[in-house]
Amino acid sequence: MQANDLRRGAAIVLNGQLYIVMSAEHRTPGNKRAFMQAELRELRTGKIIQQKLSSTESVEEANLESRHAQYSYKDPEGYHFMDLVDYHSFTIPDDIVGNQKYYIKENDEVDVDFHDGIPVLLELPAHVALKVTEAPPGVKGDSVSNTTKSAMLETGLKIQVPLFIREGEIIKVDTRTGNYLSRQ
Repeated sequence: MQANDLRRGAAIVLNGQLYIVMSAEHRTPGNKRAFMQAELRELRTGKIIQQKLSSTESVEEANLESRHAQYSYKDPEGYHFMDLVDYHSFTIPDDIVGNQKYYIKENDEVDVDFHDGIPVLLELPAHVALKVTEAPPGVKGDSVSNTTKSAMLETGLKIQVPLFIREGEIIKVDTRTGNYLSRQ
């Protein structure tokens, strides 16, 4: 693939290391040649680097095998999943799951990408339904539109929600931005 084709979430091999593209931006500085500025996360260590690539430069796309899996539980070793095709279980370390831990709960089904038999990437749906565990009551008189309050969700995620959301309600949360979408 060409550097121009880099998109968020793509897996590439650069200098023998496997990277996930966190962001990629096409830049044209004045009268100079265009280039791609990419933020890459190395999958083995979790280290994030900034990489400048010529627009026409070739980049090796990594071959990832996607498998449908069910999240079972978390322990000190990491997050345990069960492959829904052959029912074997595997563990994904904390550093690979990262902040995605706030969007999965036990028995949720997700897609996991493998590279050479090792789980390297967790693919979440665009939105998930989570229960509100803590939400202070909205203050009377705070009825101006777009007024929000802090709420804690069952996975430990803290987000801003509208004043009418109460404890115990199920809400939809965008997994890409972490924003409230709607009531369930």
